[in-house]
Formats: sequence, structure tokens, C-alpha cells
Amino acid sequence: MTNRTFLHLGRNTIIFSKPEFINLKLWLLVVVCLSWAGICQAGWVEDPASHVDPFIGTAGVYSHRQTGNTVPGAVRPFGMVSFGPEHVYTEELLAESDNLRELLLEKKGRVPVAPGGYNYAASRVRGFSLTRLSGTGCLGASGDVPVLPFTGEMLHSPDTDLLDAYYSAGFSHDDEQARPGYYQVRLDNGVNVELSATERSGIALFTYPESEPSRLLIRSAYSQLGSSDAVTEVNVAAGEITGSVTSGNFCGYLGDFNRRSYYTLYFVLELDAPILKVGSWEDDQITPGVSQATGGTTYGERGIPPLGKGSGVWVDLDTSKNKVVTMRAGISYVSLENARLNLTAEQQESESLESISARGYAAWNETLSRVKIESSDHSKITTFYTALYHSLFHPNLFSDVNGEYFGFDGETHRVAEGQGAQYANFSGWDVYRSQLQLVTILDQDRASDIAQSLFNQASQYGGVWDRWTHNSGATGVMSGDPSTIAIANFVAFGARDFDMEGAYASLEQAATVPTAYDLSDEGCPVFCRGQRPSLDQWLSLNYISDQSNSWEGASETLELASADFALSQFAKRLGRSAAHDRFLERSGYWKNLFNPEATDSLGFIQGRNRDGTWKKDFDPANGGLFVEGSPAQYLWMVPFDGAGLVKTIGGDAAMGSRLDSFFHKPDGAWALFRDETQFSDMSNQPSINSPWMYLFTGEAFKTQETVHETLQQLWNDSASGIPGQDDLGQMSSWYVFSSLGLYPLYPGRSDLVLSSPAFSSARIGNITIKAKGVTDGYIYVDSLKVNGKKSTKSWIGEAHVGSPVLLEYELGEKANRNWGKFAEDRPPSFSVFQLQE
Repeated sequence: MTNRTFLHLGRNTIIFSKPEFINLKLWLLVVVCLSWAGICQAGWVEDPASHVDPFIGTAGVYSHRQTGNTVPGAVRPFGMVSFGPEHVYTEELLAESDNLRELLLEKKGRVPVAPGGYNYAASRVRGFSLTRLSGTGCLGASGDVPVLPFTGEMLHSPDTDLLDAYYSAGFSHDDEQARPGYYQVRLDNGVNVELSATERSGIALFTYPESEPSRLLIRSAYSQLGSSDAVTEVNVAAGEITGSVTSGNFCGYLGDFNRRSYYTLYFVLELDAPILKVGSWEDDQITPGVSQATGGTTYGERGIPPLGKGSGVWVDLDTSKNKVVTMRAGISYVSLENARLNLTAEQQESESLESISARGYAAWNETLSRVKIESSDHSKITTFYTALYHSLFHPNLFSDVNGEYFGFDGETHRVAEGQGAQYANFSGWDVYRSQLQLVTILDQDRASDIAQSLFNQASQYGGVWDRWTHNSGATGVMSGDPSTIAIANFVAFGARDFDMEGAYASLEQAATVPTAYDLSDEGCPVFCRGQRPSLDQWLSLNYISDQSNSWEGASETLELASADFALSQFAKRLGRSAAHDRFLERSGYWKNLFNPEATDSLGFIQGRNRDGTWKKDFDPANGGLFVEGSPAQYLWMVPFDGAGLVKTIGGDAAMGSRLDSFFHKPDGAWALFRDETQFSDMSNQPSINSPWMYLFTGEAFKTQETVHETLQQLWNDSASGIPGQDDLGQMSSWYVFSSLGLYPLYPGRSDLVLSSPAFSSARIGNITIKAKGVTDGYIYVDSLKVNGKKSTKSWIGEAHVGSPVLLEYELGEKANRNWGKFAEDRPPSFSVFQLQE
């Protein structure tokens, strides 16, 4: 995937940039010498950033599977700037999609080639944008201010360019490379592009070819899903381009509530080459010699930006003395002054791209080194550290170097004393499951800032904790109340340097007093404005009915059960015993939707009408009855009460059998990826906790088998190596935890359930893992010692948050069916609610 070859010898990595020139004798000499010196002995993987392949998960739709939607480019951990390519559709890419052909060719709409803007199957790029989200499921988001080095003539307005066929450039992956903090591609127009970034600024080198115009297009209005306004101005004397774009429209094509703007990004671009000529365009008009342009693309009638709308400028550069042009970019969501301040604070005027790239690489190395592994399997190391890398893109830094940020109330705020920075882009329904826990284990201070950021957003938004926030806007996307779980998770994993009392009071209010938005269907079903849609039903019926404001009442019931459990644990940590008891009881309301006669032979969670009758036309495989899943997939979404689910289903044997038929087809083959909706889908959130539910039946060895098989079948080090959307790092965080043999199953608690590690040694947070038998290919836990004492428990408690924990495994070739089998060995369950007869 990159233009380098790695020779891994234990803890040593030797990098060859041109492997075709390496003499075989040199390879043998290196191996013999290092072996003689004893260096080939195993140890921690060093220089983990060198093992990251940013192209993993970029395949878009691969063999009819959507993979990753991740974005290679220049970005720091949690950085505001993510500088990278924006690809475009070609006729070839549209060949397999009649819907897209109609949308783009007949209706002349504009959408990104993939969420995030990058698709490994693409062959043309329309620019390099300063902001991107990684792994989203909707068509796109951000992708602000793409700039395109161009060598052609300005023949017509870029706004009228169907498929960006003219104002774009081809490329080949043979001429492309990426590593943490750096991206490079040589375009077919002869321009070589190199990108790097700091937290709030970017730098680009454009090396133009001889005898061709050296032109740069600033496509200010062309955010991935359009804009409502854009302003661009060229200061020829200063060699500077400034402006702003106002955008939003996240998932706006799915409903008109989000077909609106909710953020403005300001930018300053500094060029070191003299500007010879300028020009601009607005909509379908092109005007040479004019240095200003205004106007957005609009969002069209259905949330799809139309062809023929927008604005931008171009500049012709004097490269007669130096074909290499340096462009420095600063951004801010507050003001142009702050964009300039961010740039000058984070880049010295003379600092090279090489220096900035090296600093970025070092920042990634320091961050990735917080998780250590030992392995001689290069593919596994690459997959692991790339997953960790993708887990740490989001949430994004949102405050400027002076502490200012734009709030959800439309006002400029400054981070309060004690908060390091404000963060944005919270994919709540996704990341509450394991990504935020991973962030917290690695950096409790940053996690505390993220928690305070969410509280700040809610305080500025009338007390509503939105479930999917994008920059300074609430989008309402997805279901449930993930913010409650997220905050409780932060606290459980040790991030407590924020206003916990204020956050708890706000969350308790939101869980007990219905707001006008909770009672309204504004934005519903996909963008419900209320934090807890139809909360009145939760309080009176003790479930959310099919006649509610939610996106599927059965899904909402399970989500709120988890949220109330998390809130009960948060309350307990603050000494609120009465609140703990109340919310713990409410967490058992999931039982009100378990219908033991949902089918002729099996019980399921089933939607219920307001009058108490069951929703008709029930089908366990119907993927439309729950949010992004089927009743068969949602049955297991009771992570805090596994024993209660075992009892409800009919005992260990019954639940074990149900899980077997969930993960296996009738012929015994594994069913892990969207084959049919009566089976598991380990590429999407509703299913990813389900392998660990075997632990509550005493069949820990089946958890080990299922997790191992998922890692082997669905994850690898190719462009298609991430199953489904990565969802701002959530799925990658699942891979990280699962590879370590750990998983944060419980909402609002830091207990970890156990499987078999994929590495012979690992360290994360206070946990050190040793596993004998990994190198022999063994996957079954034969025995375990915890801090030197033998343990048959398939989980560890919360002590690891504050104290060292050593897990020493002996793995075996055959399953030890007694390990984790007995009641005292199973993970804890929490249930006090008794279903009313």
C-alpha cells in the first residue's frame, strides 16, 4: 500500500525505500548479524507509527460490502485539521449504480465519492480539503475548502462541470503514499502534492511541472455536502487568500431537519510564490481579473447540492524561479483573526513541511506507543496499529489556541479554567460502546476535556445532550441517549476532571422531566430533536411504544435501558443511592418488550403498541423493525443483565443454542457479515457485543472462538480491511480491545470481559497481558492468573483503573469448557426489575 518495504526482526524495524535495489546478500547479512547479536528475540513493537497503513479501510464498496470509509491524509491525533484528497465519481464508478447515475448525471447533483471523500477505487481528485470525518455512514460531512493545483485553462465555471470531469486531476496509487501526519500524490497533470498538518493548521507543497501554467483553484463553497454561503478574497500583494464557508447538512438527504447550516469555517491560505493573475466564479459565471467571490452551493431540494451553484477563486502563480510552491493554511470556527492566530502559533514562517511532518509523526508515535504489543506477525501488527490510529481521529479539537470556540447557542465562548480544550464531532450512538473508553484509558485528561465539551454543548443547547454533534451543530442522528452512557463511561474509566456534579444534574433532569422536544416529532424519526423521544411513555408505560416519536420504539427501549443503567452507576459513584436504585430498576424495563411467543417456538424483543398489544407482522429477520438491525440482532443488546437475559430466554442451554444459531448457518458455517439479517452482523454496532454474551451461559470458549473468527475473517491490512463503516473509530476500537482479549461491555462501568489475546504480550493502561501459546496459533484460554493468583473468572473488575493488573494466560489447542463455566466465574449482572404479570 505504501512505497516502502519493512523488515521486522523482533523489536527492530528496518525500512527500505526502494526494495527493488536491495541485494539478496544484504538481506541475508542483516538477518544473520541481528540473529547472532540476539536482537531477533521478541519484544515490544517499536516505532508503531511505521506500522500504520492509512489506506486500510478506504475501499468504499468492495465486493458489494461497504468497508471503512476511512480517510488517508495529514492529521494529528484528534486534530482540527485533516488535510487530504477529495475524490470524484467517474463514469466507471457509476456503472454499477443506477441510482447514482440518475442523481449525478440526469438530475445533476453533487455528492462525494465516499463518506470522508476518499475511495480507493477512484481515479480522480477534485481538490485537497482541510477538514474531514473518518468512517461516517451518511454521504459525507465537512470536507471544507478543497484546493486544487491545476495546469489547464479556465474555460468555464467549475460550478457547471459535470462530475468535475474537467476541473480535476487523475492519479495512480503507484504515485501515492501516506503515513501518520503526511500524505503525498503525484497527479496526472504533473503536479506533485505533499501535505502535512499541525492540530489547527496545514501545509502543502505543490511542485508544478515545467512549461505548464501554475494555477491553484480555491473551491470555497464545495464542502462535501454543500454550503449555504461562502466568501473568498485574494490579497495579491500579501500572497494571501482568505475567506469562509458556512455549511452543515449532515445526512440532510434523509430528511429536511438537517438540511441547514450550523457552522462557519474561516480560513487563511498563505502562498510563498508571487501571484500573477486572479480570477473568480459565481454559479455559472466565470470572471477573470476579479479577486473576490461569494455564494454557496445550496443544499438543493433534497439535501443534494445541485450543479451550477457555488463560488471560488483561482490564482496563477509565478514559478519561474522555483517550481515548488508552499501553501500554509490556518482554520478556525470562530473568526478569520483566529484562523490567522492558529497558523502563526503552530507554524513558524520558515518551518519546512518535512519538519512539520516529523513533528506529526512523533505525536502519533507517542500516542500509539501507549498501547504496546509483542508479535512477529507483520500483517497483524499493521492491522492492529492502524485500528488504534483510526480510533484516535475523533472527537476533534474545536477551540482555538486562545481558547475561543463557537458554541451551540451561536455565541463565541472561551474554555473555562481547568478545561484544556473544547472538542467536537461526537458520533454518540457509535462511540459510546468502546471508542470513548479506549480514549479514556489512554488519556484521562483529554477524556475529561471531551466530557466537559459535551456538557458545554448541552448547556448551550437548552439542556439537550444531542446524540450526534457535528462541529457547532446538533444533528439528532440515530437513536437512544448515548451521551448519558458516554459521560458515565468517562467517569468509570477515570476521567473525572470535569464538572461531574453539573453533568449528572443535567442528565438526571433529561431522564426524568420530558421536554417539549421529547414530546414533539420534530426531526423524527432519524433526527429526533428530543434527547429522549417520548420520555413520557418511558415514565408511564415503562417502554417506548410503536406509536412514539422515536426511530423504532423497540430499539429506543433497549437504548434507554442501557442509558438508565449507566446513569444508575454514575449516581452511585456520586453517592446518590436513591437515584441509583431508581435508575437501576428502570434499566430492567427491557423485559416489558420480551414476548416469549414472538414466533411459534422462540421469544424475542418485540415492538409493542401503546395499548399493550404486540406489534403485528413480526419477523426476527426483518431489518426494518429496529434501528440498523433486526430483532434477531437486537436480542442480545442487554449487556448489563446477561443473567437476566439467560433466565428470560430459558436458561444456559437455551441461550447458548440461540447464540450458536445466530453466529452459524444451519450447515455450521460462520455467519458474521450481513449475509442474512437473522444472523449476526459483526460489521455494525447492534451485533458487536453479542460474542461476549456467551460468557453469561458459562461457555467462555465460544466467546473465544467467535471473537477470533471475527478478527480473522473481517479484518486485515488491505483497503477492504475494515468491515462496514468505521464510524469515527468505533469499529476500530472494537478491534483493538478484542485483539487484546478485553472488552468494555458494561454501560457506565469499567469492568472488562475477557477472551483470548491475539498477542503474546501487550500493555494498555494499567493492564499487562502475557499469553503463552499465541505463537502456536492457540485461541482457547486453558488457564489464567490475575496478579499471580489463579482465576477462572471470565472478567476483571474495576480495579485496573487505579492499580496495575497482570493477566497471565496459558492458551491451549482445545477448549477448556470449565474455564468461566460456573456461576461464580461469569461476569456480573445487574437486575432488580421484576416483570409485572
